Amino acid sequence: MARDWRDLFLTGDDAGSIATADEAGDDSPRRGGFFRRLRENLSKTREALTSEIQATLFDTLDEETWERLEEALIMADVGARTTAGVVGQLEQEATSGQVEGGPALQERLVELLADIARTGTDTIDLRHEPTVIMAVGVNGTGKTTTIGKLAWHLRQELGKTVLLGAADTFRAAAVEQLTEWARRADVDIVTGPEGSDPGAVAFDAVKQGRERGVDVVIIDTAGRLHNQDELMAELTKIRRVIAKQMPDAPHETLLTIDSTTGQNGVRQAKLFSEAVPVDGIVLTKLDGTAKGGIALAIAGELNIPVKLIGIGEALEDLRPFDADDFARALVAS
Repeated sequence: MARDWRDLFLTGDDAGSIATADEAGDDSPRRGGFFRRLRENLSKTREALTSEIQATLFDTLDEETWERLEEALIMADVGARTTAGVVGQLEQEATSGQVEGGPALQERLVELLADIARTGTDTIDLRHEPTVIMAVGVNGTGKTTTIGKLAWHLRQELGKTVLLGAADTFRAAAVEQLTEWARRADVDIVTGPEGSDPGAVAFDAVKQGRERGVDVVIIDTAGRLHNQDELMAELTKIRRVIAKQMPDAPHETLLTIDSTTGQNGVRQAKLFSEAVPVDGIVLTKLDGTAKGGIALAIAGELNIPVKLIGIGEALEDLRPFDADDFARALVAS
């Protein structure tokens, strides 16, 4: 799974890969620091789980043990189907003697949760000229902020040129917010008049991206209510318009989900993926929820990989998702 920005993105830059390998020692403290922040910011979910999931839970393996484990995972919004699979597998392995002892069972639980989170392709291919990323999601999920932070990291961490497309034309504040993020990230932005056709802005952004030779074009779309069919149809239209300018685009569609919404976030992911192909999830606001298990529910039930997570307001608090770190931060006491 992706652990750092150079692991998340496929760039075809062999030199960059070599540099990353040479600097591995320097990256370790940064990664360790992020894991500590991840663990701290998942504290609400972990506290809810570890009140039930601890080594002593497995001292006596009976029906109550597995019921308590199942209840704890469901309360953390891991999802009923995913939970049933995890608990069933763990119970089978414990009964057969494959895994023995409380600590070993807890470690195996971490492995099973991480395996569920590893689904699909966990990378983003930047080898297109340019790579077009389409950002979708409902209002209030942190989508526009995520776009700004992503642009900043692409420029700072990978040295990529980025162009933003403000295709959320119905809300003036959205354009203003994205414009401010473009300034902070030191990247260019394409906007249109308030109320103009979102598809036209997206088309123009891709066109300008090709003409300017930028590396990545990120298209912001209106924060759609996932239960409004006409708005979802508009997303499909924007995608078609982008493809007219660049036939294989968009190359990546990222759906931002607010983790505090729990199972409603899973429903959002399902409905959005029915409207447009969703390549990955950006899971935000993990620092403010006891429902962090939603990452596992989305991966396990919809087979859509979580690619980025947000655990705070700072730029460095948007990070590539790592299944092993996430599962360990979620469960380990």
